[in-house]
Amino acid sequence: MTTLKRGMIIDVNLDPILGSETGKIRPCVIVTNDVYNERVPVIQVVPVTAWSVKKARIITNIEIHPSKDNGLSKKSIADCLQTRPIDHRHRLVKIRGKVSPAKLEEIAQALRIVFGLNR
Repeated sequence: MTTLKRGMIIDVNLDPILGSETGKIRPCVIVTNDVYNERVPVIQVVPVTAWSVKKARIITNIEIHPSKDNGLSKKSIADCLQTRPIDHRHRLVKIRGKVSPAKLEEIAQALRIVFGLNR
């Protein structure tokens, strides 16, 4: 099995959901560090959703353009407010690719805002 790494985009089955949580099978960016990714089955991911003007205005939503490296097929948004833990042994569907280091840093900055770590 391929070792999961920070910055990889993987398809994840996020169902079942409750309330306003993001669901269904969708791409997600792995945001946990590689030490955890190698040692524990529960990792943190940021769901990726379809781009829209409304979503693009939110500071903690990060635009991702499709590329050969990331495996996305359309302009998308990494929704950093919807970060969640998953057990990849049960929820991983497939590996798509990875985001660029610059894009991963944008996501990290958005997570610092979401979790109040910029102080």
